Amino acid sequence: MGKTGPVVLTLSLGVFGIITTEMGVVGVLPRISEELGVPAATAGWLVGVFALVVAVAGPFATLLASGVRRKAVLAAALAVFAASNAVYALTDSFAVMLVFRIVPALFHPVFFAVALTAATRLVPPEKATRAATTVFAGVTLGFAFGVPTTSYLAEHFSLAAAFWFGAGANLLALVGTLALFPSVPAGQRLSYGDQLGILNRPRLWLSLSAVVFVFAAMFSVYGYFAEYLERVTHLGGSTIGALLMAFGVVMVLGNLLFGRLLERDPVRTVTAFPVLCALLYALLHTVGPWAVPTVLAVLLWGAVHSGGLVVGQTWLARDAQDAPEFGNSLFISFSNLGITIGSAGGGLVVATVGTRQLPWAGAAFALAALAAVLLRRRLGPEAPGEAPGEGTGEGRAHRAERRTRVRS
Repeated sequence: MGKTGPVVLTLSLGVFGIITTEMGVVGVLPRISEELGVPAATAGWLVGVFALVVAVAGPFATLLASGVRRKAVLAAALAVFAASNAVYALTDSFAVMLVFRIVPALFHPVFFAVALTAATRLVPPEKATRAATTVFAGVTLGFAFGVPTTSYLAEHFSLAAAFWFGAGANLLALVGTLALFPSVPAGQRLSYGDQLGILNRPRLWLSLSAVVFVFAAMFSVYGYFAEYLERVTHLGGSTIGALLMAFGVVMVLGNLLFGRLLERDPVRTVTAFPVLCALLYALLHTVGPWAVPTVLAVLLWGAVHSGGLVVGQTWLARDAQDAPEFGNSLFISFSNLGITIGSAGGGLVVATVGTRQLPWAGAAFALAALAAVLLRRRLGPEAPGEAPGEGTGEGRAHRAERRTRVRS
């Protein structure tokens, strides 16, 4: 990526800090409940409220920020996340902590939308997918290392130490952004009406449906990862913890693999993803009672699971090329909606027919995602704003010309 490489890596670090802040709370909820004197169910609102605010407010917050310099937006979001972690470390009030879960949640989708758009515009057109994959690597690294590190620090040192770690990660990304990110104007801002106008496209809604079902497929099973391995495979807590770490590491590799596949053939890669998910969940159900085959299946699952991030964003971006930041904010909001639906669906399966049948919930959502992708493909190969012959040499030339105009 040449000179832009450090900038894209800094954006990835920012994503790492934000994911560590968002998801790190999950592993320390028992400590929060104990130290702040609230029931476990009440402490759980720290997770639910964050996701709800992201899902509901994301597109609107991104619209409001669309006229502000990109560097200022990114720096402000990272500063808010760093400050929020500092508040978590210092406060002994659950109400204060809850408020400072809502505030950064408003900035979460804005940072992601701007970071994804900036990363793809800072590099040549043929490297845009790779840049987006690099940014998404911050998500997988957050799951693989940020969340476990947060839990480890809370368990072996203190709850405050865990949150200071999150503050440090965001502060480091803030310093990198201020030092490396180019100071350029926001550019000619699309009117709110023009940005909202993409919602009139049937193709966009099919792509959004695919994103919802892809993330529901991913998190309907992943959300009950530990319970499945404990109740069905009968693994111990330490083994499950090691598998969670291994799952996250393999996610990093899978993220890079799917980035390469999307560069070569985005349509076929997006179509293949839900098929792979369904097949892997069928495999996981089949080998669930046996430890060794399940461990191998979990590693394959991790490699495929991570692809959902860049696959979903790439697919949706085809239908939001003329309002990319608003489109990316829709991706963040609807992926969070998918996580909510998937978690509820997985919980319903566990409660009604048992944990053993959990993988079938993921398979069903994956097939729904496949149906949405195929319906989107039937509407034609060209999304609104795409050049004629998209995917061909001529189409790539048109894309390159458009990106050059955007960057200039």
